[in-house]
Amino acid sequence: MRYFLFFLFYFSAMAALAQPGPTPQQLAWHEMEFYLFMHFGPNTFTNLEWGHGTEKEEIFNPTGLDCEQWCRIAKASGATGIIITAKHHDGFCLWPSKYSTHTVRESKWKNGKGDVLKELSAACKKYGLRFGVYISPWDRNHPDYGTEKYNDVFVNMMKELFTNYGPIWELWWDGANGEGPNGKKQVYDWKRFEKTVRELSPNTVVFSDIGPDIRWCGNESGIAGTTNWNTLDTAGFTRGAGAPSQDTLNTGNADGKAWIPAECDVSIRPGWFWHENENSKVKTPEELFSLYLKSVGRGANLLLNVPPDRRGLIHENDSAALVGFRRLVEKSFASNISRRGTGYFNPHNGARQVSGLNDGNPRTLETIVAPDRSSMGIEFADSQRINCVVLKEYLEKGQHTRSFRLLLMTKKHELLREIKGTSIGRKRILTFPTTNVGLIGLAIDDQQGYTAITEIQAYLIDEKLLEK
Repeated sequence: MRYFLFFLFYFSAMAALAQPGPTPQQLAWHEMEFYLFMHFGPNTFTNLEWGHGTEKEEIFNPTGLDCEQWCRIAKASGATGIIITAKHHDGFCLWPSKYSTHTVRESKWKNGKGDVLKELSAACKKYGLRFGVYISPWDRNHPDYGTEKYNDVFVNMMKELFTNYGPIWELWWDGANGEGPNGKKQVYDWKRFEKTVRELSPNTVVFSDIGPDIRWCGNESGIAGTTNWNTLDTAGFTRGAGAPSQDTLNTGNADGKAWIPAECDVSIRPGWFWHENENSKVKTPEELFSLYLKSVGRGANLLLNVPPDRRGLIHENDSAALVGFRRLVEKSFASNISRRGTGYFNPHNGARQVSGLNDGNPRTLETIVAPDRSSMGIEFADSQRINCVVLKEYLEKGQHTRSFRLLLMTKKHELLREIKGTSIGRKRILTFPTTNVGLIGLAIDDQQGYTAITEIQAYLIDEKLLEK
């Protein structure tokens, strides 16, 4: 009986430690951090957000289109990739698809010889950016929409994308499902769609409100939950109207069965497509920085929409805001004050110095086994003024921290400020009023599995940029 109880306890403990973890493709996605969305198509010329599908093809005519300009500005903003709306709900294809008559081939642009996807994929390769594609399953133009035949059409369109324009790093599925030109709604064959992607491009990560690889953050404001689990339960849910609640998508599920981290989408303008009357309403660099703190700073990725104008260019106002944002990020995080201190790890059997918490190496880490008897942090020989701490959790084996305390102390280890939190994830950015500290301590109060921390960074940023 003793042996039976031992093994029962052992296997129960191992089951408790077993957490879903990311695939190599998802781990690489986590490192992308920030990239651009580009809504572009007939709506750019009709001043609409959702086209009707009845727009004449000749209206699409971006005579100054320059995808290299898009990529230069993306690089200048610090973005790592671009996702383009290859087909929005109106059904217009930015490539000459064989499976539609509502495409760039029927437009005036370049006398029907143009191909936006070809130009953008080539420009992304030239500038070292990842290339992603948004393709809406809803199609308000295609005559087969609302019939089983349309699922064949959609699969064939995806085959064109992967065959002619790959590699495609992220595929973006919108869950919208409205009526087509025949007044019918489509029953999407999602299982077949997923199978098609996996067979054609197994390294592509797929976004929708329930993944399978990346989830919607539950809002279009670009803000992740202050608690943000990379795991989600999807059993019993479907894309679109049958998805989990927006609150659940925003936070994830602490004990979710699948690794489906959050992506935060938001537009640099009030609308998603370019509108001339919004040229003066572009978000400021400071507003973009605030979104960075509330998305990337909460363990999610930031997908910022920057819509090209009717020329086929990123507008000057958008470009200026993006460059200004990059400067704020670089200036704010240029000097890691933790590098001036000494890392320590304090397990139950006595403290020791460690170098892995402030060396900038994501492969060096310290692991908390017994949270009630362990802590870690950075100690300084001379007190340092800071107002921002960045925590990074090692994610290859899963996300384990359930609750933590950040302790700001004097050189005599007197507590100055305590900041409580729940999840950490890939990156957790915490800001607070400027404090003169001698020690930064991190205590893990609750965890599922063993928490591994790779970095505790500290910064002194412009106080006007602190999270409100």
